Amino acid sequence: MGGRVWVRRWAGRLRRAVLAALVTGAVVVPVSAAAHPEIPAPAPARLAPVTAASLDTAYAANRATAARAATMAADHGAAGRARELRAMASGGRTFLQLDPRGPGRTAEVFGDLAHAARIAVLVPGSDTSIDTYGRFRAGALALHEKLGARAAVVAWLGYETPGTVSTAVTTTTRADRAAPELTAFVSRLHAVAPPSAAVSLLCHSYGTVVCAAAAPDLHGGSAVTDLALVGSPGTGADSAADLATTARVWAARGADDWIADVPHVRADVLGTTIGFGADPVSAAFGARVFAAGDGGHSDYFRPGSPSLDNLARIVAGRYADITEPTHD
Repeated sequence: MGGRVWVRRWAGRLRRAVLAALVTGAVVVPVSAAAHPEIPAPAPARLAPVTAASLDTAYAANRATAARAATMAADHGAAGRARELRAMASGGRTFLQLDPRGPGRTAEVFGDLAHAARIAVLVPGSDTSIDTYGRFRAGALALHEKLGARAAVVAWLGYETPGTVSTAVTTTTRADRAAPELTAFVSRLHAVAPPSAAVSLLCHSYGTVVCAAAAPDLHGGSAVTDLALVGSPGTGADSAADLATTARVWAARGADDWIADVPHVRADVLGTTIGFGADPVSAAFGARVFAAGDGGHSDYFRPGSPSLDNLARIVAGRYADITEPTHD
């Protein structure tokens, strides 16, 4: 038994090391992303600014866009994309926004946004697109089930995420482009939700870089109460204070997350800043660190995990119940 446990642990460490080496290697050795042929798709539905009264109209229009896009993808021979889009068009799914062009952009709502007391916005990391959307959606759904009916969860795929093994994943370029989109989206949420609703951002992996870039502008009509960084490669900031936000800043990393082996440094390489600096779970960074258990890089929203439990407590404002990491 002991031998098998040792082998499993060794294999886990090896996987972490390989992934970390691949990502780190992408800093100096450009990796060409696999070519994705352009799949025909309609433009997004043209909608007036969404209000609580017009939510159902927006949801219906975005489902119709998904249905048209599914037909176009199927006619093009893109069976996987067509299958995902058909699912988006069915079952009363509720999208605040849906752009099926290219890798795709979406914002799917779980719960009653117009009456929610608490709202969580999930911001994904690398390799998230319409084609891989199911895994991102599953995390949002798990969180909503944990929070219950008085909360709403939004899966915000509002930017073009970088590939895990690519030069784009090592710079803030895409995060800098995404940050204004995220700020504007949070502002639109406040226009739909009750005035007293508290909004939290739960940011994963490269999504933590996006949230950090947006953080200074998340005030006033775009305010958030809590900013949670999980599986972060760094944020581009040296400390939580440098994020210049009034939100509580939280951080966590699972014990088996390979991101821990990616160097937390910033360096200038041929005029480009590579890396994201300080580790958000380090004491020097100054975030409120919470327990994430033994999970890996994709396990933060896994049902039954300490990380999901604590993320739900953050969103619900149950700060006294949040557990801290144990140190052996």
